Amino acid sequence: MIRMLREFATGVALLGRGIVVVFRSPRLLLLGALPALLAFVVLATGYTFLLVFLGDEVELVTPFADGWSAGWRTTAHVVAGVALTGAGLVVAALLFTTLALTIGDPCYEAISRHTERQCGGLPDEVEVAWWRSAGRTVRDALRMLLASAVTGVLLFAAGFLPAVGQTVVPVLGALVGGWFLALELTGVPYERRGLRLAERRRLLRRYRPRALGFGVAVFVLFLVPFGALIGTPAAVAGATLLARHTLGDPATVRRPAPVPH
Repeated sequence: MIRMLREFATGVALLGRGIVVVFRSPRLLLLGALPALLAFVVLATGYTFLLVFLGDEVELVTPFADGWSAGWRTTAHVVAGVALTGAGLVVAALLFTTLALTIGDPCYEAISRHTERQCGGLPDEVEVAWWRSAGRTVRDALRMLLASAVTGVLLFAAGFLPAVGQTVVPVLGALVGGWFLALELTGVPYERRGLRLAERRRLLRRYRPRALGFGVAVFVLFLVPFGALIGTPAAVAGATLLARHTLGDPATVRRPAPVPH
């Protein structure tokens, strides 16, 4: 248990190291924030609609409560509202990452390459044609979105369980969301090594506590207002360090050499 907690903390620290990498290069920070801003605007609009029409949505998913007494019907509506809001956050966080990485693929590729160079580079990089890489990215993203949608539905259903729905489910949502985020964000450095989604899963499973620590830290940061704008480029840098960890590559960021006067 202590080792798992230590590994989890190491994963959290990888996000911190990613923040340091991008803040040392303000140009990269700005480069990664722009596509994140576009994705944020799109998903914030969608989530706002979810909240505005929450009452109608609650009525739609709780027809079974129509014949209940007023007290129990209100309770069912409140639980459904909380479950919808929470499940929406999990799905939105995952959709945000997919959308941001798709919009800003060249930007995040540059951030990941910069991080690789800071750690000593990647001598055995696999050259993949851009159209083939794009096709793989779209296919992997669709598979991830399908898995996240199923997860969102399951979390929504679990939200109706008394006590568990308001305590255990949010924690499970953060863990599941964190795992998917780690899997998706490491796609940039893993793709550079010619590794497909199944191979990425296998590698991350070997370091599951560390991957979860990193992913949960990113998930929580994305829930902070506007945290995703700074968090996305930092998360890409941190995911590159995580990928290097899982492959046994050096993952120590070197300090830039001082500029001679």
